[in-house]
Amino acid sequence: MNNKKASAYGAPAAGTDFRKTWDKAEYEAKAKQRDEEERERMKEADEALQKGKKPRRKQVDLPKPTELMKQREAPLELNKNQNKTMIVQGSTRGPDLRALGQKTQVARSTIDQVRAKIAEMREATKQQAASKQYDFAQRLKEIQAAEEAEREAKRLKKLQAREAQAKAKPPPGVYQSARSTETTGENDADEMSKMMGFSGGFKSRK
Repeated sequence: MNNKKASAYGAPAAGTDFRKTWDKAEYEAKAKQRDEEERERMKEADEALQKGKKPRRKQVDLPKPTELMKQREAPLELNKNQNKTMIVQGSTRGPDLRALGQKTQVARSTIDQVRAKIAEMREATKQQAASKQYDFAQRLKEIQAAEEAEREAKRLKKLQAREAQAKAKPPPGVYQSARSTETTGENDADEMSKMMGFSGGFKSRK
């Protein structure tokens, strides 16, 4: 008789040798130890309550901190989740110093470290001040170029105004009314008086 299991289609079923095997005795010992620790903790909590004290909190078994507290070196990446909808799951509390293996004491800086930091800050200040200094020769050239461009724009504007005025005048031989002739004569007289130095000009009395 064949002891191998067969599938519904008659083919031999795949084996389960790929699955991980667990040591039941090891995990039973761990479970018993955990239950014993919990029983001891509950006993201590009952004794503390009978004495009118708060029960001791359960502490995670963490290794003893080995290094002093130091500042964060990794970037915060504040823009990593920008414009994203995030679902916060559970507590957002990060690892404390003990979980990071750090103490609450800060390392004291030595004289050499302080001097090196001061020199670094001075160098950064010098570079920042040097970047703000202007090249006066280059700035003068820019001002001269801007003034030249402004003068050229004014000259072109005057030239366009003269061309428009010339186009507005009727060609010779075209009849003009007396009013338009009189107005043209007054304008010519005003221009002549301005050229002679009379700013106000002369106006005919009516």
